[in-house]
Amino acid sequence: MEIKSNHSTGNRPEGDRILDAPYVFTDIPMYLEQLRSEKSWAKNDRNAITVYKSDKITIVIAILKSGATVNDHSIDECLTFQVLSGELKVETEGRVFYTTSGQMMSFHAQLAHSISALTDSEILITTYKG
Repeated sequence: MEIKSNHSTGNRPEGDRILDAPYVFTDIPMYLEQLRSEKSWAKNDRNAITVYKSDKITIVIAILKSGATVNDHSIDECLTFQVLSGELKVETEGRVFYTTSGQMMSFHAQLAHSISALTDSEILITTYKG
């Protein structure tokens, strides 16, 4: 298997990390700390980092400031997000859900949904081809 890694960027000059290999270890608390220390967190209402990416699955750790909103979001893949901390309001198909630490929501591909952070929140997002 070919090992895949990202390339450093201006935002993350020391950002080289393995994204796909026979196994990938992810230190979630370390990434959460890194996200909070980056300039983009100070300037924006959210920040995220991809920690795993294969042909079928992508895993992202994201942090949202209270009030951050993702409106009418839909993608070509299935999506699951797990709340690590905080509280989110999720709207889809005319229904409203409130998710908190330890809870998870899953969506089929093409299903529009909106997510609003009611408090500063940390989430683990997984997208996959269904």
